[in-house]
Amino acid sequence: MGKLRPGDVVIIGSPVKPGRMVTKRLIGMEGDQVTYVVDPMNSDRCQTIVVPKGHVWVEGDNIYASKDSRVYGAIPYGLIRGKAFWKVLPRKDFGAVASKPRE
Repeated sequence: MGKLRPGDVVIIGSPVKPGRMVTKRLIGMEGDQVTYVVDPMNSDRCQTIVVPKGHVWVEGDNIYASKDSRVYGAIPYGLIRGKAFWKVLPRKDFGAVASKPRE
């Protein structure tokens, strides 16, 4: 898997549905300060947290429809199962997964 860094896309075990895997973008590592929009559909209100030791902060690329750390909180590092390198579906988007830092 290699070293993880913010911007990478990771596969994690769902924190609420055991046995299910989800794919999210890594936003912050332990000790990082992360500012996020609490409810992007209804307000611009932001909150800032420091990612706790042994945890990461993940968010989906579709901020309006993603269940991620904004809902679950910081994710234990142990739930990370892998790192995504290729996107295969839909076929028109086949190719390498971009590792992009948050803007």
